[in-house]
Amino acid sequence: MAKKESFLINRLKSVGYAFKGALYLIRTEASIKIQVFCAIVVTIAGFYFDISRTEWLFQIAFIGLVMSMEGVNTAIEYIADFVHPDRHDSIGKIKDIAAGAVFIAAISAAVAALVIYIPKIF
Repeated sequence: MAKKESFLINRLKSVGYAFKGALYLIRTEASIKIQVFCAIVVTIAGFYFDISRTEWLFQIAFIGLVMSMEGVNTAIEYIADFVHPDRHDSIGKIKDIAAGAVFIAAISAAVAALVIYIPKIF
């Protein structure tokens, strides 16, 4: 019987796989590159406008939400293409719904950014 790896070793491996997946996503997906750019811009704006701790928490949460949703959307697209490589109406609907979820998160993030930054700009 093979020796089972420790809990810590398994968690470290999991973090490594997750990091590898995040890097793959950032390297290969154009939409996440745009989102990373937006995240950098609002982060710089946050420092420039000296936003509050609460505003930082909302900003960080929305950045994480949008990027996470993009990762889930990309994974769904890969699975859908693997399961059914040819064009199919049901696969198209699945992909559209996943993209719609990213869209909802992105619009919510944009509205939150407006709520945070419009009073500071004007």
